[in-house]
Amino acid sequence: MTREYETVIGLEVHVELATHTKIFCGCSTAFGAVPNAHTCPVCTGMPGSLPVLNKKVLEHAVAVGLATNCEITRYCKFDRKNYFYPDNPQNYQISQLYLPICRNGYVEIETALGGRKKVGIHEIHMEEDAGKLIHDDWEDVSLVDYNRSGVPLLEIVSEPDMRNAEEVIAYLEKLRLIIQYLRASDCKLQEGSMRADVNLSVREAGAETYGIRTEMKNLGSFRAISRAIEGEKERQIDLLESGGKVVQETRRWDEAKETSYAMRSKEDAQDYRYFPDPDLVPVRISDAFLEEIKNRQPEFRTEKMQRYKTEYDIPDYDIEIITSSKHMADLFEETVACGAAPKKVSNWLMVETLRLLKEKGLDPEDIRFSPAHLARLIALAESRVINSTVAKEVFEAMFEEDVDPDVYVEENGLKMVSEEGALLKTVKEVIAANPKSVEDYRGGKEKAIGFLVGQTMKAMKGKADPGAVGKLLKELL
Repeated sequence: MTREYETVIGLEVHVELATHTKIFCGCSTAFGAVPNAHTCPVCTGMPGSLPVLNKKVLEHAVAVGLATNCEITRYCKFDRKNYFYPDNPQNYQISQLYLPICRNGYVEIETALGGRKKVGIHEIHMEEDAGKLIHDDWEDVSLVDYNRSGVPLLEIVSEPDMRNAEEVIAYLEKLRLIIQYLRASDCKLQEGSMRADVNLSVREAGAETYGIRTEMKNLGSFRAISRAIEGEKERQIDLLESGGKVVQETRRWDEAKETSYAMRSKEDAQDYRYFPDPDLVPVRISDAFLEEIKNRQPEFRTEKMQRYKTEYDIPDYDIEIITSSKHMADLFEETVACGAAPKKVSNWLMVETLRLLKEKGLDPEDIRFSPAHLARLIALAESRVINSTVAKEVFEAMFEEDVDPDVYVEENGLKMVSEEGALLKTVKEVIAANPKSVEDYRGGKEKAIGFLVGQTMKAMKGKADPGAVGKLLKELL
């Protein structure tokens, strides 16, 4: 008889914090610099250098902890996690084992069946990132870039409360939105500012004890995480069904081959020889500091969605999409505040903005046009200074370079032709040049008028009002 199995999953999520400088030194955290440009004696582990905690890191950590219903540790310390690897210049990583900044929290997710479930957060701790190894197969060498060394991270460790890939993705998406709304990180998986390690085990359905877990690394997208979970679940079940045993180990997921392979046996805390960092003083969080962070907490997505339903007359679907990005929600609200009608703003965001984001492979956070310019474009279209076709052309220019719509329309001569004489002359020329369509329309073929409107718009280089053209054509015919 085939046995039924249950999957048990916990996550370790690393989030790169949105600070201008590193966690223990003043070096820049900007992404994309030439190798080893953002380094100093502290983040390259030079003897005698002393780390100093970046206060902004602590503020972000507490804010994330409060937003995920955690207990904030009022007295915490940093510890040294000792291991030897080329991208780890000190031969230890400064982290928090004994007194992490946040503990015992949770986030609530929606399940596939429409219910709600709490996923526990065991702890959140502050730590520094390591450098990056670049492997050159052609030269058969490995190079190291320490720009990332010392970049501040939060490690968010969940309880083993998830049971399938769908719950994992729902948890990650909820976590990402919370952190983005706090502006604590952009959480861009493609740039490595949000990374997840998956701890997974299987057990017979109904069993009380957990199975042996493995940890999977190198997961850079939600798609890779989903596929890795399914692949590892099947691998462990096949092992157990064939009489084998699962070994506790760290595995690396190969997205191209859609398989994982063993990297090393799974380390426990004692393998890292943790001890309190002697160079960093303990952190004491006062009542005043905690209250200050609480007062700064933003309106999160759930509250924002409820407010949009009562304050703006836009569809639920629009609300869901717009609030799925903090940047998009801010853009919507600020454009409305500039005087544009909420539904008009929503239409431009939901149609043209999403279209261009998809075409160019961008995220909503990459939008650069200003709310004032979008509001002005909507006003130009509504007052019929420009028609809808021209409005889309102007919007594309705004999307690329945030041009001033008034200036762009003026410089490119895109205002609609409003002189009745010029419009009448062109319409008469189109009628004379297209006798077959005129005959079709007069013979009862209503669609023929559309062709004549199109020819008129073409003759006027798109600068006429299609409605006015259609009305004039019908009068003349």
